[in-house]
Amino acid sequence: MTMDASACFIDTNVLVYAKLAQSPFHTQATSSLKTLDEGGAELWISRQVLREYLAVMTRPSALTGTIPISNLVEDVRYFSTRFKVAEESQATTEKLAELLLAIPSAGKQIHDANIVATMLVQGVSQFLTHNTADFARFAALITVLPLKT
Repeated sequence: MTMDASACFIDTNVLVYAKLAQSPFHTQATSSLKTLDEGGAELWISRQVLREYLAVMTRPSALTGTIPISNLVEDVRYFSTRFKVAEESQATTEKLAELLLAIPSAGKQIHDANIVATMLVQGVSQFLTHNTADFARFAALITVLPLKT
């Protein structure tokens, strides 16, 4: 598949920071999403990102407090209509296997590799995240965009 430089995959942490006004990265997350959107970028997420969002936001913390599940379900439904949602397929699993053989990854890093595999299968070359170090190993395959500071 051809890589589309006008497409950008959005990491879970960006959605979390954009949602939580009290997050120290809220302004950067909302600004980055707005800039990409106004620039005409096609914004992508995956089912994995939706699950991760729910996992993070249902874990009570000083930042999240306790958010009613109905609100979070509403968020996920909104994200599903607001962004293009990549479905995982056999091609994604095969690409993940290729990545794991080529780029050492283990434990929680498998989730990161799966995001990259999903992006590659969909032809998305840019990735917006706060966790740039987690994706540095994939720099030859994707462009990692840090949140604007």
